Amino acid sequence: MANRKQSKRVVRKHLFSLRLSDIELDLLRIKSLDAGISASELMRRNGLLRPLPKRLSKISLQTYWELGQIGNNLNQLVKATNTAILMGRTPPAKPELLRELLELLHQCRRDIASDDVDDDDSEEEEEDDWEAD
Repeated sequence: MANRKQSKRVVRKHLFSLRLSDIELDLLRIKSLDAGISASELMRRNGLLRPLPKRLSKISLQTYWELGQIGNNLNQLVKATNTAILMGRTPPAKPELLRELLELLHQCRRDIASDDVDDDDSEEEEEDDWEAD
């Protein structure tokens, strides 16, 4: 009998166990039905083909935290301004300016969280950098 050529198709012979709650299993089944693929294929695509979260450096995390503290202070100033306006007193700051500052601060925090490390060529990262979930 002639030798059959081995198929070029990928042979999956390894099993990977995963624990799911009842709700998670139902969601997995629903998503796989909606996508028209098996639950296994859905898990492979989500687990292997999605990009990993970006790494955030210590400096970025510290900056993000510090901007949060500044935001807390701005919120206190906004509250004092609104209270002064309600009481008929002169506000300590212009409400429009405070709103602009808060929006800029939130935009800065979003930028830090999304665009911290884009180039993979950088070898200067330290080993103990934090990795986002």
